[in-house]
Amino acid sequence: MCLWFHNLFKTINLALKNIDQQSLLKSCSPGCSSLAYGAMEELGPFRVNSDGKTLQKNRYSWNHAANVLFLESPAGVGFSYSNTSSDYDSSGDRKTATDNYIFLVNWLERFPEYKKRDFYITGESYGGHYVPQLAHTILHNNKKANKTIINLKGIMIGNAAINDETDNRGMYDYLVSHAIVSDQTLHDIRTFCNFSSGTIPIQCPTALDEYNQDVLFIDIYNIYAPLCNNPNLTAFPKKNSIVADPCSGVYTHSYLNSANVQEALHANVTKLKYDWESCSDLIFSSWGDSPSTTIPLLQEFLTNGLGVWIYSGDIDGIVPVTSTKYSVKMMNFSTKTTWYPWFFNREVGGYAEVYKEGLTFATVRGAGHEVPRYQPGRSLSLIRHFLKGTPLPTTKRQP
Repeated sequence: MCLWFHNLFKTINLALKNIDQQSLLKSCSPGCSSLAYGAMEELGPFRVNSDGKTLQKNRYSWNHAANVLFLESPAGVGFSYSNTSSDYDSSGDRKTATDNYIFLVNWLERFPEYKKRDFYITGESYGGHYVPQLAHTILHNNKKANKTIINLKGIMIGNAAINDETDNRGMYDYLVSHAIVSDQTLHDIRTFCNFSSGTIPIQCPTALDEYNQDVLFIDIYNIYAPLCNNPNLTAFPKKNSIVADPCSGVYTHSYLNSANVQEALHANVTKLKYDWESCSDLIFSSWGDSPSTTIPLLQEFLTNGLGVWIYSGDIDGIVPVTSTKYSVKMMNFSTKTTWYPWFFNREVGGYAEVYKEGLTFATVRGAGHEVPRYQPGRSLSLIRHFLKGTPLPTTKRQP
């Protein structure tokens, strides 16, 4: 069984005149929906058609590999809510991990047939916080109770926020290497926006203004993707295409705000005063604790024998492959299997490296921030090998 967290980063315009170190390092924040992105636009069994009313099957759904549970978290995201409005002002990583654990324990009580199943947690983006912190909470409570409450076997995170300093440094390095940001802008950011410093010189906002202008007219989550230039529903569904539709978020928004759909999903039973949105504004400006790194948690899991995989879509510009490579390097692991191409459908699906401590790092070729959206076949191969605990294939001949 697999639990999925999305929480796509919600980008902030960094060109603030009164910018401080916290707003610089937290240039992206949690608050987006696993149902919207994970279930309806990435790895779920269906995709929403361009009419906003009908569905098509996803032939590469992760349901072919596992039972998948999508969790909209924390309260205030998507259809999730709290009866206590002040909860929205106290959201943070620790509270989210506690709430997610309570939900999961109660869900397993409601569906006890899943209690003894092998359990895995996966996610992307700010899931690089949610996934490790929930896993840590599960391990802690298993040890405290001296029994297996949740049979956790491993975690997998993609294009994930892992370590603030390397996430930021890697992003700018990536954009320069892909001819999006200039060498001069990178030099100015490195000089005036020291990610480990407590003060920000006046030149830093100017450098960030240049960065903002460079990325303003592209999709930073997939630097080669087309933009949604016609955000209107169609009278009839468009013909299916293997290319991700840049307007898919428009279709999902219409679909999940349909009264009939909400009734069928048993969602919004309290009749929220606001529309369902893919990203929440309720918690966005009031996020509390957010550790600068989750690396110690990843190391803890490997010590406890859990499977840990980290993957990166290689054309994501928000938490790019360079950021993740820098973060992995900080762990000082010993290489077991050196960098190699892995294959899917007789083509290179990406590249991978395996470490003696148990970590597998893999890239997914041609994928943006939301890997299952842009490369659904390759992402399904990835999750299958992760769950089986087998290496990604090194030859064109697939097992």
